[in-house]
Amino acid sequence: MNKVILMGRLTKDPEVRYSQGSEPLAVARYTLAVNRRFKRQGEPDADFINCVSFGKAGEFAERYFKKGQMVSVVGRLQVRSWDDNEGKKRWSTDVVVEEQFFAESKASSEGHRADAPAAPKQTAQDDGFYPIDESIEDDDLPF
Repeated sequence: MNKVILMGRLTKDPEVRYSQGSEPLAVARYTLAVNRRFKRQGEPDADFINCVSFGKAGEFAERYFKKGQMVSVVGRLQVRSWDDNEGKKRWSTDVVVEEQFFAESKASSEGHRADAPAAPKQTAQDDGFYPIDESIEDDDLPF
């Protein structure tokens, strides 16, 4: 079985090209920065994974995905090889996207873009919580 599930931030806006032919097909390429679960000193904190989506999924990525957004993808690994202009063998590993989703709200993703305005900070009154009476001692609690 070849199944990949990733969640990470887009390193830049997707690059989209259309195939040649009677019915052009959208091909979107983008890179996800996926945080590593455990971090060791001197090692990178994230892996940068190339993704490619085709057709309607590629058009969706072109229209709605932007740099800095947290997205989730489901797909399969595909390894390609070719000979470059100098005759050297080159390899590429991509995730061919079968499903792609937004992984956070639009409001929270805006805070991760360099050109986005800062999100307003919530105050204690509008966060939905009641203030705690700090004068109550632990011995006064019934449990």
